[in-house]
This record gives sequence, C-alpha cells and structure tokens, in this order.
Amino acid sequence: MAVNLAAIIIDAADLDAESGFWHALLGGSLMKAEHHHFLRADGLPAVVIQRAPDHVPPAWPSSGTQQMHVDLTTDDLDASDRTATTAGARRLQPVDDADLAAHQTNRIYASPAGHPFCLRAT
Repeated sequence: MAVNLAAIIIDAADLDAESGFWHALLGGSLMKAEHHHFLRADGLPAVVIQRAPDHVPPAWPSSGTQQMHVDLTTDDLDASDRTATTAGARRLQPVDDADLAAHQTNRIYASPAGHPFCLRAT
C-alpha cells in the first residue's frame, strides 16, 4: 500500500494575496477559480488556497497553536528570505534584519494570511 501527499490546502480570506505569495516563493503555475487557487510546481504536491472569509491567523509562536506549518529547505537562506519577505511574508523569528546573522540555519515566517512556515538551510 502506498499513501501519497496529493495536496496541501491553505485557508485564506484574500485568495490573491495568499496564492500570489506562494506562487512567488515556490514558482510553478497558478490557476484561479472563484473559491480556490491551484498552484502546481515541479516536485511538490499541489498547493490549493481556498477562500475562507472568516479565516483568523494563528497567533503562534507568541501564543496558541500554529494549526499547521510548512518546512521549506533552501541552499541560499538570505536570498530565500528576501524572496519571501518581498512576496509578503512577515518574519516571526528573527523579527528584523539586525538579528539575521544569529539565524543562519532556520528562520520562521508567516504568509500573508498568517500561516507559519520555516525556511531551513540545507
């Protein structure tokens, strides 16, 4: 028996902001429907952003649970940090540029809809 991960579904009140963010970060192609945006990128399961008008972002890591998070690896953490923040990510740890040097293997962000994800150096 084989079980495969077919898709990651991400709730967002603003489909364009959230799907645009993941598209800028992961590349691939983006198809938009009224209630779902579908991102296809080589080597990844489908990333589906679904409209959730009442979506409330998690408050993690300051409190509460994270609901879920995505770990992404990169061979250039600084370049990936610039891509993520330019695309709309908010740094959770480190919070600002002054603290980047202390975080050379792992950085934590929130997507525009507030979903946490990590960039990890390979």
